[in-house]
Amino acid sequence: MTMNTFFDSFKDHFLISMPHLNDPHFEHTVIYLCEHSKEGAMGIIINRPANVDFIELANHLNMPIDNVPLRSEPIYNGGPVEAERGFILHTSDKVWDNTLRVTDEVSLSASLEALEDIAKGRGPDAFRITLGCAGWDAGQLDAEIANNDWLVCEADLDVLFHTPSDMQFTAAARVLGIDMARLSPDIGHG
Repeated sequence: MTMNTFFDSFKDHFLISMPHLNDPHFEHTVIYLCEHSKEGAMGIIINRPANVDFIELANHLNMPIDNVPLRSEPIYNGGPVEAERGFILHTSDKVWDNTLRVTDEVSLSASLEALEDIAKGRGPDAFRITLGCAGWDAGQLDAEIANNDWLVCEADLDVLFHTPSDMQFTAAARVLGIDMARLSPDIGHG
């Protein structure tokens, strides 16, 4: 008898942290999953602004900014993995040599060339620049989902790119029809 080893990938989905998730890196976060396979998973936290804006990042990299409105664009904490490395989650209308196409609409880049093009006003239509990412070893994310640490829903481009970061947690949960304010961290732990 052979066992069916069906794997359900949540690539191009949001992970919404549940109230009982007691990890300061992920508390009250929404993560966009860029990769999810049997080997592991990788995503970007989209709703946690860092204390850095684009002009500070550009100055650190000695990069001129031609796109003036971009100067105050926030940089986000994308996760605890590779926290010094920049990642750009963006629409797929612009790609570079090392761009990972997540879907036809969403891509992930991590190149200096991508940042330079954005600074020159030649970047993609919509983007989120982050420092760091979130990563899981084989089976780790699946175990966390099974433990109800995360709600999983299909990604919504409007929530991803056009919703203010302080509203993304609520907006992502609404994709599932859930009001997170009504969820208690004590559900099922009586």
